[in-house]
Amino acid sequence: MVIAAALLVALVIILGVRAAQPAAAAAQRAEGAGRTIIQGGTGGTAPTPVTTLVAFHASNSSGDFECLALAPPQPTGPGSGEFTTNVMYVTGSVQSVTVRGHTAVLHGVATVTGIGAGQHQAFTATVTAGGPGATLVLNVSGLEFDEILVDGHFTIG
Repeated sequence: MVIAAALLVALVIILGVRAAQPAAAAAQRAEGAGRTIIQGGTGGTAPTPVTTLVAFHASNSSGDFECLALAPPQPTGPGSGEFTTNVMYVTGSVQSVTVRGHTAVLHGVATVTGIGAGQHQAFTATVTAGGPGATLVLNVSGLEFDEILVDGHFTIG
């Protein structure tokens, strides 16, 4: 009887300790791919439109980020709707991701070609969840690109 009581007390203590321990932190996760348009294009008084192909996956402290920016060979006239000129490419590794509701912030280091070219460029990508209309704000090489998803999907959480 004493042994049974001691086992019962031990079981209660063990279960109590487990219940008091905080739950493991939920995974911070973001992934998606699609085609975006950069708001305002190249900017200025005669902006040229710019589209991107973007893809990323990130979980806690690892992942990958890719963004290829394409512009037409000329701003107006024949061919101006054909996005065939590579103006920037960002390829990097995600080092952290923070999720708050329907938004994820990815931090990492990338190689950038074209506009803002350089090795080991820190980047931040702020992504909202959803399909067309979701947003991506990319900060890299001292530049900011505000993008709207026109095709694809971003998943957060």
